[in-house]
Amino acid sequence: MVAASSSVVAVYPLSSYTFGTKEPKLEKDTSVADRLARMKVNVAPPQDRELVFSHVVPLFTNFSWFLNYELIKEVQEHNHPHILLLQIGNTFCKLPGGRLKPGENEIDGLKRKLSSKLGANSTAHQPNWQIGECVANWWRPNFETVMYPYCPPHITKPKECKKLFMVHLPEREYFAVPKNLKLLAVPLFELYDNVQRYGPVISTIPQQLSRFQFNMISP
Repeated sequence: MVAASSSVVAVYPLSSYTFGTKEPKLEKDTSVADRLARMKVNVAPPQDRELVFSHVVPLFTNFSWFLNYELIKEVQEHNHPHILLLQIGNTFCKLPGGRLKPGENEIDGLKRKLSSKLGANSTAHQPNWQIGECVANWWRPNFETVMYPYCPPHITKPKECKKLFMVHLPEREYFAVPKNLKLLAVPLFELYDNVQRYGPVISTIPQQLSRFQFNMISP
């Protein structure tokens, strides 16, 4: 069960949030090619395939893969929703998130990943992450760059499932960004249909969020 669920999403202005820095955090993947190379090493061979994450719904059974969770965090500027993205280097952008540990609860794992990426170094000042709805599932059938918003029917052993969750931000919060990363607030109109810049998953976020009503909170 998710921690928060609503068709109306309160979106606070970017000026409500404070941003600082912390020590660099090593990124395992700085490109899609790096990610595919790591997947080939980590995904178990066919004879050893079994589900790594016991919490996953029954659809995901009988084989091992990369199961990734990424989170959509929204702010607003000029009464238009913006998505917070992490930028690695000069071009590669990604949603904060990552892979869960074996047997780890979805919500606990997502909060752990968010705190690792954007939480303060002090354990006493960690954000109260409110994990919301799962808005999309994406599938990687093979060790290729292409992903689909469905699992192709002829694929029995997909290599990756990526799940996108909403994060409902409070009115005010402090984020600590690793020094080797940039945190960008990107408007929905820039993401929309911009596959060349943001890739097929991030560029479809505006469509995934179209079923929500945004309540723009004035500063």
